[in-house]
Parts: sequence; structure tokens; C-alpha cells
Amino acid sequence: MTTKIYPATFAFLSELAENNNREWFQEHKERYDAAQQNMKGFVQAIIMRLSEVDPHIHQDINPSKCLFRIYRDVRFSKNKAPYKNWLAAGISVDGRKLDGPEYYIHVEPKKIFLAVGYWRPNKAHLDLIRQEIDYNAEELHTALAKGKWKWTDLGTEDKLVRPPAGYEADHPHIDILKLKSFTLSSEVPQITMESEGALDAVMEIYTSCLPFKNYIHQAIDQ
Repeated sequence: MTTKIYPATFAFLSELAENNNREWFQEHKERYDAAQQNMKGFVQAIIMRLSEVDPHIHQDINPSKCLFRIYRDVRFSKNKAPYKNWLAAGISVDGRKLDGPEYYIHVEPKKIFLAVGYWRPNKAHLDLIRQEIDYNAEELHTALAKGKWKWTDLGTEDKLVRPPAGYEADHPHIDILKLKSFTLSSEVPQITMESEGALDAVMEIYTSCLPFKNYIHQAIDQ
């Protein structure tokens, strides 16, 4: 396990951004392997700490299954750079592929952020979450407040222009019901991620989101 992200990992990612081609990557494959191992060790440390506070996270979750591939799918993209300039992981009982709430960590030079929640739930789960908000929005507000969040902190990158089917425009919680993803996110300074306090900083943010995450679990009966 690793309790921080090493400066060498950020250095590799910075250089990769400037040399995003297969030739350079192959020449520096050992540096990539070291960066990936650093990320894997850090994710494992997060899993161990989360298992102490979240019953949905077990100590035996394989961190390798949480990591996203660095290779980009360029088939339908105008950007043909073969590699991502960051490392990322989704932490859940099913690694990065859970159909439900999870923890996310994105590691990129000068752009590190954490997220918790359910990104683009399937239709059945989306309907259940909206139903829970319709019936029990006060509990959502209470869950957010426990972590010192508010509903306006929810991500709005996925949001309907019009009310979803079955809900009126004057619904008191229509702005939340229009969301298609239900997530909280927070940035972390690179200097913090390189410090001995990195794991504690990550856990402070993740645990502040736990009441909200539990609300989503409850909504989808998971």
C-alpha cells in the first residue's frame, strides 16, 4: 500500500502530456509501470480505510479492478492521442464497473479531484432516485448537511432542460429532479497529494460524502 502519490508519478504524467505518442510511451514504459503501481497502492490504502466506515466497501476488493486503463479509445474521436494524461480509479464492490454509487479519484498534474455518488444511473435506478427525492427530499438535504454540503454542490454537467416525465415545472425540488447524475466532487492540491497527509485528506472528503452516498444506496435499495 501507498499513502501518497509520488512526485515521480506527476512528473511522468506531465511529460506524457507533452509526448503523447507510442514511441515515447514505450521508451518510458518502466516509468508508467511505476506510476501505475503507485496509483494501485494508493487505491488499496483507500479501500482499507473506507472498509472501516462504509459497509459497501470490503477489504478484499481488488484495486487493479478499480483502475481505469490509460489507453484512449480513439476510434470515434478527432483527438488521436493514444494515452490519457491522467490516472483514475472507481472504487466499489465491483471495482470501477459498479451499477450504483461509488468513489472516484482522478490524478492529473495540477488537476486532482475526488467524486462520490452515482454517475449516469441506468433508467430504472434514475427513476428510483427521483422517486426518493420526490417523496423524501428533506432526508437528502439532511444527508448533505451532515457532510457540510448542500444541494447546489451536486454536479450539474448532466441536467435536463425540461422537467423529467411525471414531474411538474413548479415542483419544489425540480432543479434536483432534472439531474441525470448525482455526484459530489472536490479538488485536492497536488502538494497535498504528494504529502504524508494525502490519505487523510482523501478520507476526509470521502467520509463527508458518505451520508449522501448512503441516501443513494437507500433510494435504489442496494
